[in-house]
Parts: sequence; C-alpha cells; structure tokens
Amino acid sequence: MDQCLIALEEILGDLASSPAAAGLDRSLSCRLTDLDEVVLGRLGGGAVRDLHVLPHGPAVPKADIRLTMTSDDLIALTAGHVHFGQAWATGRVKLEAGLRDLLRLRKLL
Repeated sequence: MDQCLIALEEILGDLASSPAAAGLDRSLSCRLTDLDEVVLGRLGGGAVRDLHVLPHGPAVPKADIRLTMTSDDLIALTAGHVHFGQAWATGRVKLEAGLRDLLRLRKLL
C-alpha cells in the first residue's frame, strides 16, 4: 500500500500542478480492487492533500472524481509502462466524474 500511496501522490501531484487544473477543488478517490481498499483525498490549490486509506465498503464517501484500478496498474501508470488513455480505453482503469470535470480532466490525461 505504501508504493500505491507514493504512486498516487506522483500521478495526482502532476495532475494538480497542471495549469488546466487551476481552480479545481474536488474530492477524489482511487479504489484499488485487488487490495479492497480506497485512497481518499482532495485535489485543489495546485496540490493533492489529505490522502488516507479506508477499507472498501458502503461507509466510503462518494468522491467527485473516482478512479478504479488494480495496484499493479497504478504502479505501471507511474512507471510509464502504461499510458492512461490506453489503460482507460481497455478497461484497466475506470474514471468517473461529473461532465465538467471529465472535460477538464481529458486535457490533463
């Protein structure tokens, strides 16, 4: 899980610092299906804050931006072995968000 948190901080940090993300203030989550855990945090102010891990279940709050993938896919994305668009198109990564957020995020991903 430590590797996953480091990978998420890297990916989301790059996303948050992008000019296209200026003004975004959204909750986010990343469900790691193979670990049955969810990483929650906040994207805003050019940074990702408050990352913490919860076991997956009905008590997990629904975030504005939601990612779902395996821990191996997360590490592969960070290492550059897999491109986000390719992973999303093949179903390895799932991204859910409101329409406005999706349009904004497509520029970043």
